[in-house]
Amino acid sequence: MVTAVTSFGRSGLYDWLIQRVSAIVMAAYTVFITGFVMTTPDLSFDVWRALFDTLWMRVFTLATIISLAAHAWIGLWAVLTDYLTDRLMGAKATVLRLFAQVVLGAVTLTYTVWAIEILWGH
Repeated sequence: MVTAVTSFGRSGLYDWLIQRVSAIVMAAYTVFITGFVMTTPDLSFDVWRALFDTLWMRVFTLATIISLAAHAWIGLWAVLTDYLTDRLMGAKATVLRLFAQVVLGAVTLTYTVWAIEILWGH
């Protein structure tokens, strides 16, 4: 039996809600960036930099980074739990699943911290 301790939220309902809210944030960000690129005829580094120098854009980007990390973690947890627990019953499956969760969690955390450093570090 897999406990909720390895999940992001406190229960399946919280995980479901986090997935939906994070998907909305990421979709809004994608629509905004696509619209910005398509409606800015003279897109240059200076224009791009000016966009990301505004506080609201940094906050929006930060919310998207955090949403991406949470969304990815919940998705990875669900896939690993379903496939490494159901398909490979036993202690080996639990060890393999926990190892994969630790590695993928570390990768997700590393990319999240790196993205935040890029966003706020200049």
